[in-house]
Amino acid sequence: MSEETANPEETKGSRFKLSETTRRVIQGDLSSLRVVFGLILIAIIFQVQEGRFLSAENLTNLMLQITTIGLISVGVVYVLLLGEIDLSVGAVSGLAAAVMAVLNVKHGWNAYLAIGAAIAVGAGIGFLQGSLFSKFVVPSFVVTLAGLLTWEGALLQVLGKTGSLNILDPKITGLANIFYSDMVGWIMAAVVIVAYGAVMALGYRKRVGAGLGNGNPLPQILKWAVISAIVVGAVAILNSDRGVPLAVLILLGFVVGMEYIVKRTGFGRHVFAVGGNAEAARRAGIRVNGVRIAVFTISGSMAAIGGIMAASRLFAVNQNSGGNELLLLAIAGPVIAGTSLFGGRGSVWTALLGALVIGSISNGMDLLGLSSPVKLMVTGGVLLLAVLVDAIVRLQRKETGRV
Repeated sequence: MSEETANPEETKGSRFKLSETTRRVIQGDLSSLRVVFGLILIAIIFQVQEGRFLSAENLTNLMLQITTIGLISVGVVYVLLLGEIDLSVGAVSGLAAAVMAVLNVKHGWNAYLAIGAAIAVGAGIGFLQGSLFSKFVVPSFVVTLAGLLTWEGALLQVLGKTGSLNILDPKITGLANIFYSDMVGWIMAAVVIVAYGAVMALGYRKRVGAGLGNGNPLPQILKWAVISAIVVGAVAILNSDRGVPLAVLILLGFVVGMEYIVKRTGFGRHVFAVGGNAEAARRAGIRVNGVRIAVFTISGSMAAIGGIMAASRLFAVNQNSGGNELLLLAIAGPVIAGTSLFGGRGSVWTALLGALVIGSISNGMDLLGLSSPVKLMVTGGVLLLAVLVDAIVRLQRKETGRV
């Protein structure tokens, strides 16, 4: 009798594990794995077509290009977790950048004060839109669509007849154009690896102490090893070009910080609760309107920060700032990476992963010199794919009684 026949239970268990893993990928539990496969496929396709795609110079440019989308997407993730939408983030990013530029260039404001004023504008807009949506029960789609038009008009009004402003202040332009030396990059990598390992070890000890898990540290060690390899590889690639960019550190800082808030604080748990079932959250004593207003304020603030980073990278603000496909990409990215359009499920990390997917496709098309009509059609297809993937995930979860 063969070994396979002699161990039917083991074979059955193996098949079950395979199907279970497949199910989890489909249903979004392992959405990061799905995104990694997608990024590998994208890299292979564009590298075959254009050998410069995986060069250190292009990958550094890619990281700089996704900073704006990634920062705006961080705020979008919070809104999506509520099951709502913010269509004004692109316009808000452009307006905030224009406010910063006008205050700094035309009125001589200190760079940091101008940046602070721009973020305050974004936060104020988010607070206003969140209040209208929450207190007057106006759909967020309608409120933010009106905001999109309003803030685009405000952008033109702020810029005035100039139409475009060049930014020369090094404190502003340096945000997206400062690169650290190789030594500093490796020190940062070492700090991140050690800190991440310490956090994982502390979490493991707490779980074991609470009697959770099977006590096997191997999965955690493997996870730490994979993340460490990614950090080392990323720093090596960036150092082989111009070094680690400050802009990337800013993006990662916001992603890590906002992920901690949404996953480790009471406010974050309230966001998930409201997104999952607003009425149940209200009956549990959660201030639903307060959570909604706070989330839209965060969205407006992150949109402003993204606009500031875009202006820093381009050294200018103009009438098209925050326009084009920025809004669609900022929303499509997190959805592709696993955050649900229907609320209650997602992670801030999807802002970064989604930006990588979207940015890689856009960057690859630019390298291939594709025409604008083709790029627009591909962008539309990516947005449709994001919606379809989210719909499929939701249907799969419903079929297994998990929604």
